[in-house]
Amino acid sequence: MMKNLREILKHRKLILEGVSNSIFKKDHVEKIAKERLEICAKCPLIDNEGSKCMVSGTQPCCSACGCKLAFKTRSLSSECAHPDGPKWSAILKQDEEDKLYKEIDYKPDGE
Repeated sequence: MMKNLREILKHRKLILEGVSNSIFKKDHVEKIAKERLEICAKCPLIDNEGSKCMVSGTQPCCSACGCKLAFKTRSLSSECAHPDGPKWSAILKQDEEDKLYKEIDYKPDGE
């Protein structure tokens, strides 16, 4: 449980980005998420039962990283965590995302 909490805190900006984009839907993000989900749906690492999810009850998730796919695929600065290499890449780098957030005065983690 502590390992999961550390991972959640470490990636909180990415997670909050995915959560925010799930709530406040934007057409371009939804298009990207749909394309990513299609890739994930074919991946043997998809966990539809939830046994490998970082947080129980959040399936489908990725068994490689434990992320809920509805959030992970909507986080534009996240990439696939497949151990053989990403099956899809980040659209924004973390510093680009931080710059964008600064420009729009958005503080996803309450900083």
